[in-house]
Amino acid sequence: MSQVTEYSEKVMDHFSNPRNVGEMENPSGVGTVGNAKCGDIMRMYLDIDENQVVRDAKFKTFGCGAAIATSSMATELVKGKTIADAMEVTNQAVMEALGGLPPVKVHCSLLAQEAIHAALWDYSQKNDVVIEGLKAPVNDIEETEEYYQTPGE
Repeated sequence: MSQVTEYSEKVMDHFSNPRNVGEMENPSGVGTVGNAKCGDIMRMYLDIDENQVVRDAKFKTFGCGAAIATSSMATELVKGKTIADAMEVTNQAVMEALGGLPPVKVHCSLLAQEAIHAALWDYSQKNDVVIEGLKAPVNDIEETEEYYQTPGE
């Protein structure tokens, strides 16, 4: 028996009309994360100015509609924010901004959070900057503690 998955209007809008899709020339930081279990791969590009403000964010995602929608929303949430504020864009914040996700798709919001962190990590390594609370990125979100606290998996 298949499970019916209902998406909010915002999820459908960000899936049908994703914002900030594409690659970026000379990004300040790039982060790529995936989930081997579902096959989603998300790459986030950040352009960070000299005041450590995210000027622009772009993404390329191979995955389901929820992965594309969370990528799109995550880029919208980090644009214009300082690095410290971008660190506060959690998977919960992404889900809330999208009006929620079905339990089996919560991991997509975690991918978005980890992609932001991976791009910030890349920026910090290139610029010898310490970002409070930032840890080395994982290749697969199943390697994170949060993944196992995700309902529905």
